[in-house]
Amino acid sequence: MSTPAFPDTTATLSLSGPVGLLEVAVDPPEAEVAPRPLVAVICHPLPTEGGTMHNKVVTMAARALRELGATTVRFNFRGTGGSEGAFDHGEGELDDLRTVVAWVRAGRPDAALWLAGFSFGAYVSLRGAAELQPGLLLSIAPPAGRWAFEDIETPTMPWLVIQGDEDEIVDPQAVYDWFEAVSKQRGEGAELVRVPETSHFFHRKLMDLRGAIKHGVQRYLPGGDTDNAA
Repeated sequence: MSTPAFPDTTATLSLSGPVGLLEVAVDPPEAEVAPRPLVAVICHPLPTEGGTMHNKVVTMAARALRELGATTVRFNFRGTGGSEGAFDHGEGELDDLRTVVAWVRAGRPDAALWLAGFSFGAYVSLRGAAELQPGLLLSIAPPAGRWAFEDIETPTMPWLVIQGDEDEIVDPQAVYDWFEAVSKQRGEGAELVRVPETSHFFHRKLMDLRGAIKHGVQRYLPGGDTDNAA
């Protein structure tokens, strides 16, 4: 199939991926917000535990970024939703992310590209960050202790980590210890936000997540002022 053009309006489409079609959802900035030259690609949680691009944490992260003027791109990893193939334990999923990022950069060459991920999606985007070099990396509940983080190259770009203090799936202390060790290697530009009384899926705390994202990334927004970050 031919490669679809990057849309200017809300659209769900299919890209040719490494093992078949990849289902992709593109959403422009919120209507009342001035658009910025920024596209954020957001990775979803573990497919084998029900994670998809429609996960509420993923969609809230996308909403927060669109409220800042970004265009957002969500996609289903292989074997999930309308994406073909089968789960590949993070290896093939990184190839899927590479495909989506290449398509975004080809379609919006003048826009900054940010990467975000929740849980397993944070793991995949962290693994790809050194190669893909996003302008900013957003990691929500990165599953330190559940996946092999020891070989992940320390992110060099601006980096925001958001972790719930009462996460029942990812050990919060494992995340805090990992972040402390990694952040010492790089100095400024890395921030950890601990959200109190918050579970893995941010139950009853999604608005807190929205606020943490908007506050944490506003200083790095390309183009114009940061009034939309309130």
